[in-house]
Amino acid sequence: MKSQAKQRTEMPVLDALQVLIDHCTDWIVVTNQSSSRSWPKLVRRPLDLHYNPSTMGGAVSLALGLAIAQPQRRVLCVSGDGALLMNLGSLVTVVTCAPENLVVCVLDNEMYEVTGGQQLPAPRKKPLDYSALAKGVGFEFPMEFNDLADWQKMSKHFLSHAGPTFLTLTVGPTPIEYLKSPTPPMSEMLPQFRAALET
Repeated sequence: MKSQAKQRTEMPVLDALQVLIDHCTDWIVVTNQSSSRSWPKLVRRPLDLHYNPSTMGGAVSLALGLAIAQPQRRVLCVSGDGALLMNLGSLVTVVTCAPENLVVCVLDNEMYEVTGGQQLPAPRKKPLDYSALAKGVGFEFPMEFNDLADWQKMSKHFLSHAGPTFLTLTVGPTPIEYLKSPTPPMSEMLPQFRAALET
């Protein structure tokens, strides 16, 4: 757990995601919850998979399967914090399988954003320390960022590490126009994704 005295600072979520977009240009990207709405509004690429926008806890397992099936590609999983809490056991499975090509990123905004901004089941004075959770299940060098300049400066270095790696980005709320943006239709997304995997 983080210290009670620690003051929370956060990055604008779209700016934090843009750093990932800029670096992960040819990666498989699996999103869920708010990131499945905001990521495709920022960029659309054939290897982006916004397949489980509302399956809380499903993104890490889906990304793990893709990382194992596509070992020649880097895979990024962007999960909301509330969604990750629904399936913390998936982190243990990731460490057990140890795919070197997988990065798990949690967007820490301390709420169930898509369902209306309800508080997570964590005490306000003791925010959850996701890096400590990740380290506890075996991720070797989990990192966290709450300052955009630091994240921009360190992102290339962090993303160059062999995985599995774990990243916490402490972010503010998603702008409502992004949160209400629909995910791309599955009928369009899946054929493009399958075709991109074959290239």
